[in-house]
This record gives sequence, C-alpha cells and structure tokens, in this order.
Amino acid sequence: MATANAATPSETPAEETKSRSKKGLVIGALAVLLLGGGAAWYLGRDAASTAEPKAAPRAPAQYVALDPPFVVNFDSGNAARFLQVTVQLMTRDLLMVDFLKAHDPVIRNDLLLLLGNQNAAEVATREGKETLRLSALESVRRIVESEGGDPQKLEAVYFTSFVMQ
Repeated sequence: MATANAATPSETPAEETKSRSKKGLVIGALAVLLLGGGAAWYLGRDAASTAEPKAAPRAPAQYVALDPPFVVNFDSGNAARFLQVTVQLMTRDLLMVDFLKAHDPVIRNDLLLLLGNQNAAEVATREGKETLRLSALESVRRIVESEGGDPQKLEAVYFTSFVMQ
C-alpha cells in the first residue's frame, strides 16, 4: 500500500517523451493554424479597408453641335484663304448641354475671332490643328466660367470638319 498508483501501469520514460512530443506537435500545429488564419484575416481586412472605392460609372458623352459651320478668311501672303470648321462640344453633364446651347452666340463669337486670327501655314499641320483645338477648348471654358458655369464639365472641343482653301 505504499503506492496507490501501483495498480495503474506506469509509462516508461521513452513513452512519456514520445507522448509529450506528439502533444507538442499537435499544439504547435494548432498554434500555426490559428496564427496563420488570424494573419490572413488581418491582412484581408487591411487590404479591403485601404482599397480604393470603385469609381462611379461615367455618364455617356453628350455632344453639342455649333451649327452652322464656322467660315473665316485669313491672309496667307498674297492670296486670301478660307477656313471652314464644324465644331462640336463634348460634356457628360446634361445641365451643361443646356448651358452651352443658351450661350451659343457668345461661344460662336469668340471662336470666330480665334479662327480668324490663325496663320494658314500653322493650321495646315496636324500639330497646328491640335493647338487650335486646345485653344478653342480654353476659350469656351473661359466663357463658361465667366457666365457662372463649371468649366471642367466641358471636356473637349472637336473639329468634325476642317477645310482650308
């Protein structure tokens, strides 16, 4: 009766070590799984919170034709030259469409003055036409701003016909 545990078979030291190492492996594996899952959750949460929100879909382009086409004459040395340009304004804002139509006379006036002050040799090149197009955009944006509109809502000016004689 010296030992009450004598009735139960005791494990040998080698078996105890083997049992402890199995328990250690199981606990270690669980710890790795928990840490890995926690890290994945944390990184996923962090990436979701820092991701940029999706941009709202852009509204369809709206075009405002400035009819009739512009016809201007300019001096190119000895002979008079003519330029005929058909212009369209592009925006995505329906209110800007109405704004541009309401201010058509002012826009046409400024574009006629701009087109009439061009040099025939410069406007004959692609770069010259692009420079003229950008100048026309800035001119119309100045009008929009002076009349109380948002000039950034006018996105582009396009020449849909460009004839020089």
